[in-house]
Amino acid sequence: MKDRLQEWVPRLVLAPSFLLVLLFVYGFILYTGYLSMTDSRMLPSYGFVGLENYQKLFALRHWNTALTNLAIFGILYILISSLLGLFLAILLDQKIRAEGLIRPIYLYPMALSFIVTGTAWKWFLDPGIGLENVMQQWGWENFEFNWIKDRDFAIYTVVLAAVWQSSGFVMAMFLAGLRGVDNEIIKAAQIDGASGFRIYRKIIIPMMRPVFLSAFVVLAHLAIKAYDLVIALTGGGPGRATELPATFMYSYTFTRNQMGIGASSAIIMLIMIFSIIVPYLYSELKSGEQK
Repeated sequence: MKDRLQEWVPRLVLAPSFLLVLLFVYGFILYTGYLSMTDSRMLPSYGFVGLENYQKLFALRHWNTALTNLAIFGILYILISSLLGLFLAILLDQKIRAEGLIRPIYLYPMALSFIVTGTAWKWFLDPGIGLENVMQQWGWENFEFNWIKDRDFAIYTVVLAAVWQSSGFVMAMFLAGLRGVDNEIIKAAQIDGASGFRIYRKIIIPMMRPVFLSAFVVLAHLAIKAYDLVIALTGGGPGRATELPATFMYSYTFTRNQMGIGASSAIIMLIMIFSIIVPYLYSELKSGEQK
């Protein structure tokens, strides 16, 4: 009786949270999928239209613009954050003085919400009150930095703000990976006369492939669902220069009264995330079985 009670108590404790997650996460995912196949507009409707909303979605120029912006933002965000995070991790791995002070400074931006980050960078990049204005007051009257107002460069300001916030987190992931490398392998390479650069390039970094994969999954997930940073920084503008799938979904669902199309865009975003997470989980499970 006692063994059976010990077996069932954890299940009973976890049951309410499990049911809530099942209902409010997976239940609403299924509901959104159903709405994407209805003629819902301002309010949910249950007139079934099949894949018509998906056909309308990919025919919309705004959606194609959002996908293009996502490609630019996602590639640059993941690449720069990974390289910068790796660079900072390698610097800290040299066991420099005041590492305990420097590491929290790099990690601090990740503790801020994307709304705070977007607002701060909006002030910093605004030509009237930000960097351009300060430089001109200091005497560089021809200095210009108006990317946030330029349709061709506004998406790169979103990249700057996102990289600033996430690179410290990526650094922490890489630093943990670096500290997990077997020192005996490094000492053997040093005895053989390998330089520090060659040790990192040939031994340490290749051994950190799982960390690279984890960083890619986290950053890609953040890029696909990026919303609050864009809204706070540019509002999706100028025009639709910084429109992303998440801002498109909100706009069509709640301001344009096209709930069916908005739901279909949400399902496409979900498919994007699944296409990244599922292979990652598969590789993790496969590597776990091999061990």
